[in-house]
Amino acid sequence: MRWIVFVCLMISISTNAQLKSFIIGVKGDTLNRVDANGLKQGRWVSHIDALRGEPGYEEEGIYKDGKKEGTWRAYNLQGDLTAIENYKWGYKNGQCEYFNLFGRVREESWKAIDPKNPYDTIDVPDLNSDAVYKRVIKVDAFTVKHGTWNYYDPQTGALVKSEEYILDQLQDPSKKKTALAKTDSTGLKKDSSITSKAKPKEVLEYEKKNSNKKKIKVRDGATGVQ
Repeated sequence: MRWIVFVCLMISISTNAQLKSFIIGVKGDTLNRVDANGLKQGRWVSHIDALRGEPGYEEEGIYKDGKKEGTWRAYNLQGDLTAIENYKWGYKNGQCEYFNLFGRVREESWKAIDPKNPYDTIDVPDLNSDAVYKRVIKVDAFTVKHGTWNYYDPQTGALVKSEEYILDQLQDPSKKKTALAKTDSTGLKKDSSITSKAKPKEVLEYEKKNSNKKKIKVRDGATGVQ
């Protein structure tokens, strides 16, 4: 058993020796690691003092090659949760939530753009029809507002305001209502490209033959019994 403990200790020392700096947490885990290339790696816990009127805070999360990745949490210096943020490639991505002492204040929705491939695909509606086309565009920012943003009354939890963004562009709610009005009873969008089925040749000939008659008796399968 002692041999196993010794081997594990040697592996830990060897691994940490490859780091420029690190600290040991209260649970004995290695935190705040900086690798040989000077990049932050793994779990970090940071303390930021108050500065120029801005309150101090603490945050914890994961770094990957010097960039924030996954879920990060922030606390005020009294230990109260103030934010839950999600990151990808070092930028905000997905849902982020913010709180004060009374409760949730705001929900944000972000979309991170891969710095190596700053392009994305969006739906572009045709102004002259109900058709929607795919369009590839270049996104200038590395993270943009994308999705629903909700604002709350922290004391009651009631939703105060809601906004919808598509790649940093605030959407007009009135246009959304117009789009909804163009849907059928099933909630599906009406497709103007669908045309009525062509009538068979026999039907067209029948209608032409009887077009000048005032009344045409047609057998419809009814028995005549009411």
